[in-house]
Amino acid sequence: MSKAKIPLAGVIGHPVAHSKSPQLHGHWLKTYGLSGHYVPMDVSPDDLQDVLRALPKAGFVGTNVTVPHKEAALRLADEVSDRARKIGAANTLVFQDDGRIHADNTDGYGFLENLRSGAPDWSPTDGPAVVFGAGGAARAVLQALVEADVPEILLTNRTRERAETLRDEFGPSITVVDWVQAGNVIEDAELVVNTSSLGMQGQPELRVPLDGLQPGAVVTDLVYAPLKTHLLKTAEEAGCTTVDGLGMLLHQAVPGFESWFGVRPEVNVDLRAAVLS
Repeated sequence: MSKAKIPLAGVIGHPVAHSKSPQLHGHWLKTYGLSGHYVPMDVSPDDLQDVLRALPKAGFVGTNVTVPHKEAALRLADEVSDRARKIGAANTLVFQDDGRIHADNTDGYGFLENLRSGAPDWSPTDGPAVVFGAGGAARAVLQALVEADVPEILLTNRTRERAETLRDEFGPSITVVDWVQAGNVIEDAELVVNTSSLGMQGQPELRVPLDGLQPGAVVTDLVYAPLKTHLLKTAEEAGCTTVDGLGMLLHQAVPGFESWFGVRPEVNVDLRAAVLS
């Protein structure tokens, strides 16, 4: 009998039953014939620190972290990547052999890889980007766009103060626009990104006038339930290139899987089908 340990990984949230990550990583483990398991773990905020410190002793090599634990996981980590520190949250943890926790945030990476895959002709230097929303997802998107050298980012949010806070943190390439003007600023946008929950199943629609969308612009929505939101349907009808939000979930998982299981996995149509099944 082999005495080699079977690597364990998972996702920690509260709740976590809705997570598609087990299907995603399970598909890769099966596809590449790897010995390992990926499990969902519902952990209350009060127990997070104890659980994270215990997992390496139980054979875990790392975990994903989802709401409401992303900020707390960053604070509890022993080592933090630059991008996780800039975003202010962690979504991927790697446990070192000595039990130390390395925290990273791959959401911005996943966003850009999804954009490049779904809109290969888009270039960061094409022109302005408009970003709806100023929550945690917006932080990852802004970090990615700034690092990609997008020349101008127009940020709009229902609560202007939250957008101004992000502008102050992420730099002079960001201009805050009042929410009532959101429909006007998309006229010159080469990229439009919805990072808010508006349009998600069970949430209000994104009620922004979209008649200013220009043919050829790239429009992406981080919402993937439904897969084709009202924003993406309208953009498609206007002749825009559209990119759905599922790909960001798939691409952000690549670095973690590689760190935990030693294989860099591929994002392809089979993976999308497995996660949507």
